Amino acid sequence: MFVTDVQKRWRSLAAGWQGVDWVLFALPVALTIFGAIVIYSTQRHTDTVAYGFNHVTLGAVGLGLALWVARIRYETLISWQWIIYALVNLLLVAVMFIGTVGGGAQSWIAIGGFYVQPSEFAKLSVIITLAATLSCRDASSLWGVAGAMMVIVLPWALVFIQPDLGTSLVFGAITLAMLYWANCNPGWLVLFVSPLVAAILFHLVLPSWLVWSLGMGLIAWFTLPWRWFSTVLATAVNLVAGKLGDVVWNLLQDYQKDRLVLFLDPDKDPLGGGYQLIQSRIAIGSGKIWGQGLGQGAQTQLNFIPEQHTDFIFSAVGEEWGFVGSMVVILAYWLICYRLVIIAQNAKDDFGSLLVIGVLAMIVFQVVVNIGMTIGLAPITGIPLPWLSYGRSALLTNFIALGLVESVANFRHRLKFTD
Repeated sequence: MFVTDVQKRWRSLAAGWQGVDWVLFALPVALTIFGAIVIYSTQRHTDTVAYGFNHVTLGAVGLGLALWVARIRYETLISWQWIIYALVNLLLVAVMFIGTVGGGAQSWIAIGGFYVQPSEFAKLSVIITLAATLSCRDASSLWGVAGAMMVIVLPWALVFIQPDLGTSLVFGAITLAMLYWANCNPGWLVLFVSPLVAAILFHLVLPSWLVWSLGMGLIAWFTLPWRWFSTVLATAVNLVAGKLGDVVWNLLQDYQKDRLVLFLDPDKDPLGGGYQLIQSRIAIGSGKIWGQGLGQGAQTQLNFIPEQHTDFIFSAVGEEWGFVGSMVVILAYWLICYRLVIIAQNAKDDFGSLLVIGVLAMIVFQVVVNIGMTIGLAPITGIPLPWLSYGRSALLTNFIALGLVESVANFRHRLKFTD
């Protein structure tokens, strides 16, 4: 009798997760454990060796949250979307008044001895609210696009003025990907990012800026209503974007300007803004094929690279685990993204599919930019590597996002959950 009751309870418990993708669960867990090992290696000669233990402990908490979220029907988030959106934006406002400064940005709030970064959780809020908005009215019309833009503008602005350039860029990637998935005209997506490109070209190659501006006018002519007005407006916006770029540039801190410029030629300031990138490339290159071995990397063990346990964790992977270890990590991320695409395609409704695409965009952008900045292919923007970098708020955010995706997978075939 006792055995039968235990079996019934176990089956009832297991039924709550019968549709989840266990491979998708296993990969982030493996990355988290590996991240704890690498973090320990980067900090073993300092007084902060507990970082590795803290990382894996918080990862266990995050996994528990992900499993719990996976049992909850994701559709219930639609009725909670604006409450979540409001709470997160209130936290972002609170950061401006009671936030703690770290790394040049006022992005953290101290709660019970822990430092919470609301901008990380804002990523989830934006994904949920955008998914709900676009599932009601897709982006095939300008009204649908306008609704999505109204959702993103407030949290983006609050994060940008912290200033947290990296997270604000993540918001942009999430928005563009979700708009594309919601049937937005690709030409409109190009027009969205065109002022940024125009501002860059204005300062690099002036003729290209003029050609680009005229090209945006042509795209507006073929994709937007009120052709003449839209063409003139698109061309004018790109023409004035060069000067507006100066205004935005002046809003950035000096260290952020160095990060955005010196990645092109870090040797211009080898002991200043270019130092971190130069040391990171030396570390990754010295790893060669098989790496120097755990705890054996000179750059890592002698602390030549600042913030190596957070934003520059991949340089430690490259030095101590080599090309092979680095490729295994990249393959793990590729498999995660592949599983996310499959779940998005098989979701039973637009809301679930858009949720998954938002999470996919968040992960892909962070992985590409983080790894790119450690090898000099992208500016240094302070974006962590998902599940590998040390960061409490980021780690919890990634696991909760994983739980949302697993909820979409878990309930894609079931109309009603039976406890």
